[in-house]
Amino acid sequence: MTEKPQNYSSNLPAGCPLIPESIMTANRCEHTDLNLEIIEGKLPEDLKGHFFLVAPVGTVDSGGLPFPDGDSFLNGDGMIYRLDFDRPGEARIKTRLVKPADYYADKATQLGSPYEKYGFRNHGIVRFSYALGFRNELNTAFLPMPSMDESLDRLLVTYDVSRPYELDTETLEVVTPVGSNQEWQAEINKPKFPFKPILSTAHPAFDADTGEMFTVNYGRSIINFMETLPAILALEGLPEEVYQLVATIIGFFDAGIIRDILQFSIQLVQNIIQQNIDILARLIGENINDFVYLIRWDGTGYLERWKLLLPDGSPVRIKQTIHQIGVTKDYVILMDTSFITGIEQVLNNPWPKNKKIEETLRELLESPNLPNSSVYLVSRWDLKAGQHPAYSDKEVTVIAKKLVIPLPAAHFLVDYENPDGKITLHVAHIASWDVAEWIRKYDLSAYPPYHPIAKRVYSMEPNEMDISRLGRYVIDGNRGEVIQSNVIYSSPYTWGTGLYTYRDRLSSGRQPKRLDNIYWISFGLWQETMTKFLYDLYKDAPYRAVALEDLLDLAKQGVPSSLFRLHTLDDSLKIADSYQFPRGYIGSSPQFIPRHGSEDNSQGYIICTVFTPQNNEFWIFDGGNLAHGPLTKLGHQDLNFGYSLHTAWLPKIGRRQGSYNVPVKSDFQQLVNDSSPDIQKLFEYEIYPYFSSDNGHLG
Repeated sequence: MTEKPQNYSSNLPAGCPLIPESIMTANRCEHTDLNLEIIEGKLPEDLKGHFFLVAPVGTVDSGGLPFPDGDSFLNGDGMIYRLDFDRPGEARIKTRLVKPADYYADKATQLGSPYEKYGFRNHGIVRFSYALGFRNELNTAFLPMPSMDESLDRLLVTYDVSRPYELDTETLEVVTPVGSNQEWQAEINKPKFPFKPILSTAHPAFDADTGEMFTVNYGRSIINFMETLPAILALEGLPEEVYQLVATIIGFFDAGIIRDILQFSIQLVQNIIQQNIDILARLIGENINDFVYLIRWDGTGYLERWKLLLPDGSPVRIKQTIHQIGVTKDYVILMDTSFITGIEQVLNNPWPKNKKIEETLRELLESPNLPNSSVYLVSRWDLKAGQHPAYSDKEVTVIAKKLVIPLPAAHFLVDYENPDGKITLHVAHIASWDVAEWIRKYDLSAYPPYHPIAKRVYSMEPNEMDISRLGRYVIDGNRGEVIQSNVIYSSPYTWGTGLYTYRDRLSSGRQPKRLDNIYWISFGLWQETMTKFLYDLYKDAPYRAVALEDLLDLAKQGVPSSLFRLHTLDDSLKIADSYQFPRGYIGSSPQFIPRHGSEDNSQGYIICTVFTPQNNEFWIFDGGNLAHGPLTKLGHQDLNFGYSLHTAWLPKIGRRQGSYNVPVKSDFQQLVNDSSPDIQKLFEYEIYPYFSSDNGHLG
């Protein structure tokens, strides 16, 4: 019997706003030169430069969004959108899919192809092939690298599970990864996937004063993954392929032995389980240590790195992710941010086509994000003569000071100046919210009688289960201690506060010394995406600001998405200006564009994406008067970009001028040589030909 899908949005109260349809669909059309329609208002005469936006737009087999199976919207190839404001009274847009080597591998392994057995599948927010490894979907953020001379600025595009790539800002094509495969450590070393599972950060940092880029490369101990295996493998009726998949991931060839050991251990007490895990680790022969490397790059040569240790000599251990890092004049700041990605996404969802298994594993394995944020401080003065993994195996270590602040976070910013070693940290605390979660086909509403969630919002992020907070912390970098803190929240503005913008460059190209004004955008509160699963997961979370009963009542009414300016001057926090989007609209992806000729950090324009009930639009605000509402609304009937993420702005664009390049064939050849002849053939005939002119060099 075929059951017709039900749309339970009809159970919402009359007048309750619905999630806009436009945020849940996306096409993969690449446009060369579309003139945007001015829907309302007019373009400011002093709006100049080029605005960049990135958004995941589905995969090569989905053809866009939504996914037929209800997979997460955050899993998908990145599409880059560039809005040009270089002609008076006009705004034009160009779009390009991001296509590194693994994109062509994904395309060549579709159903019906000779290589379909190597195909990729969605596992949560990552895309994985048990034979080829991980997709580098490059769908999250950018890093501008301003030039201090007359040459063009450079631009990187990033993803949490990958190396960053440099873009040609005119063609929007990827030019080169930053660092060769040899210079990056895989999260696991066995098996040797051609596309290594690399954990980095979606938000590396650039110091325009010194011309240095900083990023990270880290991994969690294999023990972290193996602790979840008894629960996974003890399930009755798992397909044999699941055991083989797990064996492949952890690099052990006999899936039957793994199944027998771990199914037996689930019946025993916890200490015996751990003993069996230790036995498996020895059988595998895997290096089981956590690692975090801090990487510095001068933009032209090999990567330089340092392994981070705590003062007691133990390695820095990341339990979640390093989604963002920050750089001040004298320090690099890392944070253990509040979601999980990488190999763990695969282990927690090893058979994504089987929704019953997926549901059972989620119930068994999903846990709340950590309630506190671990922050690590590294003195830049200690970064001397690091290891160059391109030609040296000798590791160099450096000490990181650790401190802990209450509440989880995904994004933070830092003032560049750190007078007397005092670091100022600006944090968006996303309380009781997991941005790596998504609404599944089997999710239920958080409201009795717990109807199934409406089909139309499958794949969306569920709503937060507490109000977000904004924090400002002053840290003594010498002692590694918080010496001043100020944390606020404000309803209706800080519900689901996540994406941000600020004036990140002066007219000289240098970064401002301090951040006096930060613009944040919030998701709002929507009854339609309140799930029972997240309600139950976070009902006992610490630091609760809004009672669950009050939260459910507020969501029934609906809290609109907001754009607001946080003023941080004089050691205080104040929402100085704000705008609430109309009910049924969501704002996202804000970007500050400086007013031509002005150095003031609030004298400019804020452009953001807006999802209306029917269309995707770009709205432009006066950065000094958000409350006035949008000055301009732009759109186009062929524009459909879905759930957009981070942005960048450059004053000029042009063909890439740098000579730094990591050639694709030489970069992958050793990894490919360790693979089967069939996979070698795949690379030779389906991937390398797309990079035939790829003969650059380090220089």
